[in-house]
Amino acid sequence: MSKRLRTLLGDHPGTAALKSGAIKSDLVAFDFVDYSPTNKGFKPMVREGAFDVSELAIVTYLMAKSFDKPMVLLPDVVLARFQHGYGLYNAKQGTLKPADLNGKRVGIRSFTTTTGAWLRGILANDYGVDLNSIDWVTFEDAHVAEFVDATQRAPAGKQIIQMLLDGELDAVLGEKSDHPGLKPLFADLAAEEKAWFAKHGVLPINHMVVVSKNLADNHPEIVGEVHRMLVESAEVSAAAPRFDAADMRRSLQMITRYAAQQRLIPRELAVDELFDDVTRALVGKDG
Repeated sequence: MSKRLRTLLGDHPGTAALKSGAIKSDLVAFDFVDYSPTNKGFKPMVREGAFDVSELAIVTYLMAKSFDKPMVLLPDVVLARFQHGYGLYNAKQGTLKPADLNGKRVGIRSFTTTTGAWLRGILANDYGVDLNSIDWVTFEDAHVAEFVDATQRAPAGKQIIQMLLDGELDAVLGEKSDHPGLKPLFADLAAEEKAWFAKHGVLPINHMVVVSKNLADNHPEIVGEVHRMLVESAEVSAAAPRFDAADMRRSLQMITRYAAQQRLIPRELAVDELFDDVTRALVGKDG
């Protein structure tokens, strides 16, 4: 009899075959839980252990691990993208370049978002921005309840894009908008992304998959089967993220370093520390 797993997994190119039932297993059956957007399910996963298998933002996982939350990372990437396009400024206030952000007032949905952590890391390490000089304005708390957020909270009812349009913020991170008055912080996105990749050889990881520690401890064969199915599901989609073990390690090491620099986690972890004995053995296997 197959083991039923309560599962949070968004609709991505690489998960479509798994979610449709095209990838089959005699060992595992998934009970998919629907959250829209998927990241609304991250807080219940971290705070309540709500799922056996869950998509999770990588920075949320790093923070959860720093507080010993009972979950384990699988080497399966479901969302990865360049981050440069997720910074905006209001052109009516004058031109703003990344290097101009020191001392500015910058909005972000939550200080702990993965896109925000990537962008701050890029700004600090590649553009010399002093992150501590910025007046950060946030709208939501962290998924991890224990994290102490020292940023300024936006007034109740305020919307991040509207605050930017109204001149109450100088820039925002983690947002896109087709409003004609708003422009990307990185002026030539394609050139910026190409140059950044040439320098670092990293495609930024946003979301991976985790399993409960209980599942990893007591049913390692089930964890291996979940990984197999995720790999096979990704393989049938040309649009799914493609990471070999070396690619994944470079991306994970960089975001872990950025998270430590930004004091989202107490110290920089080695990549192998992000997995347990069961899932570490799966790194580089089948993919």
